Order: sequence, then structure tokens, then C-alpha cells
Amino acid sequence: MIIAIDGPAGSGKSTIARLIAKDKGLIYLDTGAMYRLVTLKALNKGILGNNDLNYLEEIKKLLDNLNIDIKKNGFYLDNVDVSEEIRKPIVSENVSDVAAIREVREKMVDLQRKFSESKNVILDGRDIGTVVFPNADLKIFLIADAKERAKRRYKELVEKGENVEIEEIYENILKRDKIDSTRKESPLKKAEDAIEVDTTSKNIEEVKNEILRMINENI
Repeated sequence: MIIAIDGPAGSGKSTIARLIAKDKGLIYLDTGAMYRLVTLKALNKGILGNNDLNYLEEIKKLLDNLNIDIKKNGFYLDNVDVSEEIRKPIVSENVSDVAAIREVREKMVDLQRKFSESKNVILDGRDIGTVVFPNADLKIFLIADAKERAKRRYKELVEKGENVEIEEIYENILKRDKIDSTRKESPLKKAEDAIEVDTTSKNIEEVKNEILRMINENI
């Protein structure tokens, strides 16, 4: 069984997917974290910059020696737990640009499919229902007002001790929305057979229960 949850940054995909996985006994794969791992690697190597030929070639080389791992207790880059690092604002500011690169997407999609083979999995991302698993058993597309999404991300980062400004987060979300929805490779969009859920005015429990009902009715 494969359940796909797509949607823009801050719509609640990861939180809801984790809760559904726990409730239904599914394996959860945070595909967005995979792109964050690549972005962190690029930042650590100092190769992020303008989208010139040299920048793109360096990213492609990076993929040849990429050592990432997803475990129950966190996300690993070169055998180091970087679960907190990949959520930092600097990674959020750059991840959409990295994820728009064709070779990066091809590498990650291949890993996602291999990981999910013959398993009961719930995945969240931008293109799970349209590209990674177009034949998923159930497709959900979460949306929420950009200002509400900024508030959620701000609260999350403040609780982690980050010194951030909500306006900066809001602008970053708008930027990511534009990049994610207009990129050439696997743009963010709702699959034709996906069920849209607006989470703007709903709490986590309400969204979780709504999706659980959909699972029970459709699978």
C-alpha cells in the first residue's frame, strides 16, 4: 500500500504523514528531507551559488559520492546525524533551487522507489502523486494559506531556539512556492485524482482524522 501526500511548504505534510504512519502501522518516508540532505551537503562543500554551469556541474559531481541514510532515529549525511541541521533556515532558503535540478530529482526519485518497494508506505513531498508514485493507492494534496504556513514554521523554529523573523519566513515560503510550482522538473501540482484538503483553519487532529477516514473509505 502506498499513500502519497503532496503540498507546498508548511502545509502540514510531514506532521500528518508521521501521525498517519503511526496510527496505521505504515513506514514513513520524508522525501523532502532527502532533498535537504543534498542541499546541506552542497552548503558544506561551499558549492551553492548562482545557477551557472559550474554550479550545476558541481552539484552533479556531488551526487556521485552522496552518502545519505534515513533511520528511525534521524537523517544521516556521511554517517553523521544531521536531523536538526537540515531544518535550519539556510537549508530551507536553498533547498528548492537544488530540488529543481533534474539529476538531483532523478537520483532521489530512484531512491524513493527502491525504498518503498513491496512495503506499506506513506510518503510526503511535492511530486509523490504525480511523478514518484502516479499509481499510489491514495493521493492527498494539502494546502494552506501562506501566512498561516509562515506562522507554523516560525513557531516550530522558535521552539527549537532559532532566532528568526516571521516576515523573512513568509517571504521564503512565497519564494519556495513559486520555484516549486514553476520549475521544469516535476513541479508542485495536484494530481488529477488527488483529494485536496485545506488545513488553514484546522488543527492537526482534525486533519489527521479526516485523512484516516479517507484511507478507511478508499483502501
